[in-house]
Amino acid sequence: MDALLLALLGCLLGEIGDKSQLLVLALATRYNRDGAIIAGIIAAAIANAAISAIAGAWIGPMLGADARLLFLALSILFLGAGLLWRVSPPDALAGWPTGAFLTSALGLFILGFGDGPQFLILGIATRTADPLLAGIGGAIGTIVALVPVVVARGALLAALPLRAIRWTGGAILIVTAACLGLSATGLL
Repeated sequence: MDALLLALLGCLLGEIGDKSQLLVLALATRYNRDGAIIAGIIAAAIANAAISAIAGAWIGPMLGADARLLFLALSILFLGAGLLWRVSPPDALAGWPTGAFLTSALGLFILGFGDGPQFLILGIATRTADPLLAGIGGAIGTIVALVPVVVARGALLAALPLRAIRWTGGAILIVTAACLGLSATGLL
């Protein structure tokens, strides 16, 4: 359950105010087809989480216990630093000739590939013996962060104190990563 909960909360926090939410808002406004965009969100989240969980299950047995902990610390550090980074609006994919589902699925998959939440799932799947639960938790966290933006449109993003959430979350994740990294190297 640790893998599921950590991935869910980490991915939820990592997506708050991120480029993925801004892309979903642009696509929801452009297409006005909520069901297709939500289906695209689910498809992209599951695909990215599955890739990360499979890679973590493959990498994990090759590493020792301290190396796996250090890998997790680095993935948390990457996510925390990403929360402190200024977010620029992504391309709204206006030139794509595909429909709402395919545009949202492919756009979010490409945007999320190599992003902080995907590395967090990878780190958790590498560290724990439950890569499946890490993938499920990460996918759920991403879906929970993105679907309300489709339903509420810009009202949700306007109501949340995004800067405070991102800065506080980033600081907490960086401190957590530092503690895990020091523990993995034997300095703590």
